[in-house]
This record gives sequence, structure tokens and C-alpha cells, in this order.
Amino acid sequence: MKKILITIFALSFLGVHAQDDTQTATYKKRVLESTEVDFISSYYTQDGNNASVTGGIGTEELTDATPTITVSMPLSADEILTVDAGISVYTSASSSNLDPFDSSGASGGEYDDDLNNGGTNRNNAANAVTGSPWVASSGDSYQDVWGNVTVSYSKYSDDRNRIWSFNGGISSEYDYLSVGFGGGYTHLFNQKNTEIGIKAQVFLDKWRPMYPTELDSYLDAGQDLNNGFFEGVDILNEQGQIIDKNGSDLWRPQNGFDLIQDKTRNSYTVSLSFSQILSKRAQLSVFVDLIQQQGWLANPMQRVYFADRPNYYIGNAASIPNYTSQSNADVFQLADDIERLPDSRFKTPIGARFNYYINENLSVRTYYRYYFDNWGMTSHTASIELPIKLGDKFTLYPNYRYYTQSAIDYFAPFEENLSTQQYYTSDFDLSSFNANQYGFGVRYTDIFTKFRIFNLGLKSIDLRFAQYERSTGLKASIVSGGFKFVFD
Repeated sequence: MKKILITIFALSFLGVHAQDDTQTATYKKRVLESTEVDFISSYYTQDGNNASVTGGIGTEELTDATPTITVSMPLSADEILTVDAGISVYTSASSSNLDPFDSSGASGGEYDDDLNNGGTNRNNAANAVTGSPWVASSGDSYQDVWGNVTVSYSKYSDDRNRIWSFNGGISSEYDYLSVGFGGGYTHLFNQKNTEIGIKAQVFLDKWRPMYPTELDSYLDAGQDLNNGFFEGVDILNEQGQIIDKNGSDLWRPQNGFDLIQDKTRNSYTVSLSFSQILSKRAQLSVFVDLIQQQGWLANPMQRVYFADRPNYYIGNAASIPNYTSQSNADVFQLADDIERLPDSRFKTPIGARFNYYINENLSVRTYYRYYFDNWGMTSHTASIELPIKLGDKFTLYPNYRYYTQSAIDYFAPFEENLSTQQYYTSDFDLSSFNANQYGFGVRYTDIFTKFRIFNLGLKSIDLRFAQYERSTGLKASIVSGGFKFVFD
């Protein structure tokens, strides 16, 4: 490829020179000299006791592996095309409890024909149904694969002071589809010491709603607790007594959870940024984002339990007094409703970065962000990273991040929301908490790309680890690695 480009350039130069001997050939440095390929992978694991799928209590155990490849290609001296493709393969104990019942099979009234003598006794199989918010089910929602492809295009002016960018992408998982596109403009001036930028992004998302099994089955059974999944299944009241399904003491979920017609979730973002080199050692940048979301902003998978409604269960009556304890392994509380939130949300993050070069071996990178929205949440984020150079090839990256947020107006823990409210959630991601993250990384850089795999020369290796801890008890760890190659 290089030989072809050199030949074309030489012929063009000769042609121009032959037409006018007074013209002088000029060389314009390419924005990206060669195609670059990044291989990035991460492994994430977490655990906690506030699963939103089971109403704010229960296991939050989750693992996620995410391999990604990014290819950046020079289309010309001024243009770059970037293709980013990745998948996320995860297992989630909390998501598995969308269908928590060991012997119920998929939601919608189906039965496991392998239970109790080959499925010949339906009622006995149904009476074997148990579940727990603390025990992962083996249902279809236990694991999933998320996939994403994004294509970006950048165009630079001849003097490299103006940059236009455009992007588009699509991502999907089993209950969600997202299509996004956007563009931006960056202007550098003051001898490239000052930079301003504006970006706009649109995401057009759509739910393929998956409801908790008992709610989905309640609809399929025509709200008749003697049919479908509920046929022969004992429902228990708060005292552990089997209710009369033809009586007045009945489990009835909140009406209307299935009547949401608009299954879209659209997001519109405008980002403004300003960066200034203050001195040979210091650089400051500030930004503000304006984000408007419209549509179904709640999650249909997430249960809510009310303080002013009686409780009903399926499973072992003896475990009801210990329902909120991890010792409960065989009884599950039937949902009162799914999460309900307003169909509009306006978010505003405002932040700044300040980087300072101390000497050739040590720099300081700091970051702060303040966030607020019209749901009542505010948050503060502060982080610091200290890149330490060890010679020409190795750099260490110790870092720390602190985060704190207030709860949204509609949050309450397990069984503290009221059925008279218009909006409610028990998702602890929307609660009040503090979080600390400690991290460490190391980078190896070889500008001469001595190590090669076929036509790929290794440019850098990044390895990072971070430990995250919330005041709610959630703990998470992530290990990531990246390899950047240059294609010759």
C-alpha cells in the first residue's frame, strides 16, 4: 500500500512540475500515518445485596467479559475512519430472578416436563415451585450477550485547526435495541493553545419488554389464579397460610403495568467544551452537557413492593419470617408492580480537568464533575491520576476516584414505596450513596514497533485494575488490558 501511495505521489509531483517549473512541492503531514488496531478486553465482577430486579433486596452478583476491537484507518492525509466493534458476555444472578421459580420454566404458563415422574403430575410439579431473591435462577435471563458496532469519520482542515466528526452505531441485547448517531466540530486557535468544541448525539432506543414471571403469567392466565402458571400452585399470605384463590384474600398486582404504549427511550445530548494551555506545564479544560431523555425511562424487569399492600409468596412458608435474610433459599414474594418513573428527564453534568506536568517523570491529572437533574438527583465526582514514567517505555498509573450522589425523588427501599404514589422505584443505583474507587495501571510503549505479528507492529500495551466500593455494600472489581498495533 505504501509503495502505491509513494508512486502516485511521485507521478503527481512530476506532472505538476512538468506543467510549471516555478511551482514548489509541499508535504502535508498526515493526521494518521498508518492504520492502527486496538484490541481491548475487560473482566468485571460485582456482588451486593440490593438487586433492583427483586425489589431492592437480593443478590447483585454479576460477571461481565467485554472484548472490543477498534480499527482506525487514514482515508487521506486529512480523513480518518474508525470502526469500533465489541460484545459483552455477562451472567447476572439478579437478572436471572426475572424468573426466580425453580420449576416454573419460562414465564407465560409453561411447565417443565422433566419434573416429578416425567411431568405426568402437573399439580405436584407446580407445588414444587420455590424461589428466592438470594439464589440465582437458571432461567433464560441469567446470561446474555450485548453487541455494538460504531463507525466514526473525522475530517481535518489543512492547517489542522478545524475538525469535523460524524458517527453512527447500533447495539442490541435480548430486551433492548439502541441506534445512535451524531456529529461534532472542534476549533483550535491561539497557536493551538486554545480549543473549543461542540458535539451533538442522538440515541433512539426501544424496549422489548420482559416482565417478572408472576406478572407476565398473571396476564397470560387472564388474571385467574387457577389457570396457567398458577394452576395448582399454592400462594401464601403473610402468615404463611395458603389462600383461597376463589376468596377475597387474593394477590392482585397494580393495574396497568402492561399498558405502556410508548416503548421507546430517546436521548438527545449537546456537549460544549473549552480547553486552554495555561503554561508549559499546565492545561485546563471545562465542559457542560445538556441531556434530554424522553420515553419509557423505567425498567420493566424491576419489581416494586408497597408498604400499604399485603404480601403474598410462593414457596416454603417457614422461610417467610427470614425473607430479607440471605438464609432464605426457598420462598419468593410476588411483585406488587414494576418500577414506574416519569417519561421525561433532563440531565446536566458540568465538569473540569486540570493537568500539570511536574517533571519528566511525574504528572498530575485531576477531574471534577457536578451533576444535577429534574428528578432530584445531584452528584459530585472527583478523581486524581499520577502518571509515573519509568524510562522511555514504562509508565505507571496509580489513581483514585470519589463519588457521591443524592437519591431521586421517587426512590424508596424494599417495601417503603406506597401504592398511592404516581412514580416509584427501589433501584439502588438511584439511591443516595458514596463510592470509592482505587486503581492502578501500567503501560508499555514502543514507538519503533519492534515486536511484530505479521504486518502488525506492537505500539503499546495497557494493563489496569480497579476496585470499587459503595456505601450500600456493593463491591466490584475490573481488570482490563489493551494492545495497540500499527499496520504496515
